[in-house]
Amino acid sequence: MNHLEKGRYGEEIALDHLRSLGWRVTEKNVRVGGGELDLVAFDGDELVVVEVRLRSVGHLLPPEDTVGPRKLRVLVRAGRTYVDRIVWEGPWRIDLLAVTLDGSREPQVELFPDIAAGWPS
Repeated sequence: MNHLEKGRYGEEIALDHLRSLGWRVTEKNVRVGGGELDLVAFDGDELVVVEVRLRSVGHLLPPEDTVGPRKLRVLVRAGRTYVDRIVWEGPWRIDLLAVTLDGSREPQVELFPDIAAGWPS
């Protein structure tokens, strides 16, 4: 699988996982504010920007450790631009959905909520 195929595969796994949690996914791959929002969903009445990270076992870092300050700044800026664009006045947050591929097992999926908590507004 090439890089783009892995990305699409990771997003499909993420979609299935979020839907199994009862979330309503409304958009995929939204380009906004100098960045891209992988998924936009609703967890109840809260809008959630979901950053999907996929890694295979053996990479130097697990997927949840691959979002640094620069990427977080881009996500926050893009998220703010998006909520302004759709005129969203309710609560919103940014979650990270980490997908780890082992090759011999089902993909491991872990959701990290509100990764920008405490980030300057």
